[in-house]
Amino acid sequence: MSNGVPCMWMRGGTSKGGFFLADDLPADVAERDAFLLGAMGSPDPRQIDGMGGADPLTSKVAVVRRSDREGVDVDYLFLQVFVDRAIVTDKQNCGNMLAGVGPFAIERGLVKAAEGETRVAIHMDNTDQVAVATIATPGGRVSYVGDARIDGVPGTAAPVPLAFRDTAGSSCGALLPTGNAVDTIEGVACTLIDNGMPCVILRAEDAGIAGDEDRDTLDADADFKARVEKIRLAAGPLMNLGDVSEQSVPKMVLVSAPKQGGAIATCCLIPHRVHATIGVLAAVTVATACMLDGSPAAELAVVPDGARKTLGIEHPTGMTDCVVEVDEAGTVTSAGMMRTARKLFDGQIFA
Repeated sequence: MSNGVPCMWMRGGTSKGGFFLADDLPADVAERDAFLLGAMGSPDPRQIDGMGGADPLTSKVAVVRRSDREGVDVDYLFLQVFVDRAIVTDKQNCGNMLAGVGPFAIERGLVKAAEGETRVAIHMDNTDQVAVATIATPGGRVSYVGDARIDGVPGTAAPVPLAFRDTAGSSCGALLPTGNAVDTIEGVACTLIDNGMPCVILRAEDAGIAGDEDRDTLDADADFKARVEKIRLAAGPLMNLGDVSEQSVPKMVLVSAPKQGGAIATCCLIPHRVHATIGVLAAVTVATACMLDGSPAAELAVVPDGARKTLGIEHPTGMTDCVVEVDEAGTVTSAGMMRTARKLFDGQIFA
């Protein structure tokens, strides 16, 4: 592939990475992964010899193809390219990169744009679930310009509403893979939950922190990260994920009482670095945990009344709003949120 491969670099939500048509990448997984590691410049903490941004949030890949599934427009495979390790993994989804899939599919001609706005049904290959993105297409062309603002991204852009279908148990086989709202691991009360993203949710104070420390301080605290990782490794088999020592899931979410007027405050590890914000599907999963009586999240959360609730999930750089609907028993029946996306460049990438 010395002549390069077509690639569109896009920001999706609070993430950034390369978007590829599946047919433009090697069909052999080992060859594909070797190419993507070279394209990103991994393994290297600076990713100086590639396009990666030296952060898990900017070392991501979306692989898209036209779908042959009924009622679905495109299939989307998310790949996390590790920064300082020679690992490419498909063991998780990414709801932020998902925000760029609809615009990319229209730009590449996989979906025909309608006048005004275009709905794109996306099968998320990693978790075998479907999301529907609504893309602004005035004049039948994708527009990235708008007034929508999300925390963690400067400026404004066109809104990309995302609605998720049947995400419970996407990776773990059940919303609560152990069947419990609370499990005790290493003496710490945890909720092991998967509503689109496998997460271990625990009180920040039980991990020895307040929850509002800055990212650099926590990333430099080796003892803190070792405590959290010990819990994560023990949680993996309990969540039907097996040995997770070289996996990017489950995510670790440390929760505390809200401080910015939201429903709950979070500090996430993804899984070995502190997240600058919070992932889309992790936020959906945390919002769901806030509905579970007796869970660490529910005990700390400030939850509004009504069958349709907007929960502000606070994170280190602001807040992510999740809209959830619950039935009479308080069970979450649907979840969604608004993201934005922007095309950054379109050309060829070399590895």
